[in-house]
Amino acid sequence: MVKRKIVRIDDDLCDGCGQCVSPCAEGAIELRDGKAKVIRDELCDGAGFCLGVCPTGALSIEEREAAAFNEGAVEEHLESCPKTERLGHEINCHNCGADDTDRALFPIRKGGESTWVCVRCLPALIHGH
Repeated sequence: MVKRKIVRIDDDLCDGCGQCVSPCAEGAIELRDGKAKVIRDELCDGAGFCLGVCPTGALSIEEREAAAFNEGAVEEHLESCPKTERLGHEINCHNCGADDTDRALFPIRKGGESTWVCVRCLPALIHGH
């Protein structure tokens, strides 16, 4: 165990929408019993890409004792679990509809809503076009 930053999910705030599942490239978050859960500490890298898409604010980063991040365990987990089971729900650019097979997507907050934007649409969003 090491002291490190890791995602924390507040069960009281989590509504089980699943929006946090797909931004987790390591597959560390799954829906279980109607709530998002970090399934194993060693799978969570603590990057926090999931935070920006949570509509209820249930996710945060905390520093605590946890198993060290293990890239090998992540690779094994991803190989054993099909991508369709890890996505939680389909994600697309809110502007053009592209998905992550077309181009890279980023989680954003816009107008109080959590959504996604692709690399092609991001410059227009930044510059207000």
